[in-house]
Amino acid sequence: MTKAVLDTTSFLGGDCGPYNSWDAVNAPMIRHWCEVMGDSNSIYTDAEAARAQGFAGVVAPPAMLQAWTMAGYQGKAAPGSTDANPMAVLPELEAAGFPAIVAVNCEQEYERYLEEGDEVYHRSTIESISEEKTTALGVGFFVTQLCTYFNQRDEVVATMRFRVFKYRPHQAPESRDEQ
Repeated sequence: MTKAVLDTTSFLGGDCGPYNSWDAVNAPMIRHWCEVMGDSNSIYTDAEAARAQGFAGVVAPPAMLQAWTMAGYQGKAAPGSTDANPMAVLPELEAAGFPAIVAVNCEQEYERYLEEGDEVYHRSTIESISEEKTTALGVGFFVTQLCTYFNQRDEVVATMRFRVFKYRPHQAPESRDEQ
């Protein structure tokens, strides 16, 4: 099969957002997350322990970052969020014959802890789209999204790079029964 001729450059860069949090950073959500994840760090659930470490109160686990601004189960974003699809390139790749997707990796960098009461939002951009690649899964494109997270004072609190592989699976060899 020949390589697809796709112009994905129009999806690169730009600024998509904001994607707001449904709720301010709060102790009950932090406690639930810590319980589910088995994280017993006391600065996440005990205000006194957090104050002893120099914080005003409990802080959110850094790995919880994405949870604050995710769309709900029905795909709706929090009020005030844009309805733009930050990964609009993916339906275009699907229409071009690359129907499968797999998450490749996620890299987060934290500037500071989120504190109880912080209002979080993020903005998104497509940082890169690879040339067509052939992997063990199939032929397709690596797409890297960069999300920058802010607090209510528009201070950057973290960044996240999320990379997916949008691909056409290899054809399975015919079984002997089909020959």
